[in-house]
Amino acid sequence: MIVAIIDYGSGNLRSCAKAFEHVAGDKTDIKVTHSPSDLSAASYIVLPGVGAFADCMQGLRAVPGMLDAMQEQVLTHKKPFLGICVGMQMLFEKGYEHGEHAGLGWLKGEVVALKPEDASLKIPHMGWNDLEITAPHPLMKNIKTGDHAYFVHSYHAVCRNASDVLATVSYGQKITAVVGSRNIMGVQFHPEKSQETGLTLIKNFLDM
Repeated sequence: MIVAIIDYGSGNLRSCAKAFEHVAGDKTDIKVTHSPSDLSAASYIVLPGVGAFADCMQGLRAVPGMLDAMQEQVLTHKKPFLGICVGMQMLFEKGYEHGEHAGLGWLKGEVVALKPEDASLKIPHMGWNDLEITAPHPLMKNIKTGDHAYFVHSYHAVCRNASDVLATVSYGQKITAVVGSRNIMGVQFHPEKSQETGLTLIKNFLDM
């Protein structure tokens, strides 16, 4: 089994890879790669993301052949795909960080700035928050409402299809925390920093 973690210059790749290695064990090859051909051999594909939506999309487009390979392996061959933090946000149609920018468009919706009703809440939303599970899904097996995960973000995804939302958190407003549609999944939090909850989610992903 091969897990391809896409390297397009977004950073934070080593900690992500270590979390997958910890869960998967020695029989799984965790490959951090910028080679589109590696996606063909992979059983699972992971897209991390740190920074601004536009910068991440620009970095992804700058890797020759990567977008085409992602489209083929995820949309055509239906390989399990997990977007993490900005990697989840890029699944949507548009992002509005520093202007309006096109995303992958694999899920319907937009990524907009956090605007909590309580003005005393600081942006970015940083730290631990409790999940509220909103729909059953194999990705969420053994994860329950009240389990906590670690977030660092200033923008959030607003899903057009409510059925795509698997979990939310509250931070002066309702925030989409986990999404899933067919083989395409994403988490706003960082599973590699979320201790038991994060490791359980990674295990669930690799069990698909």
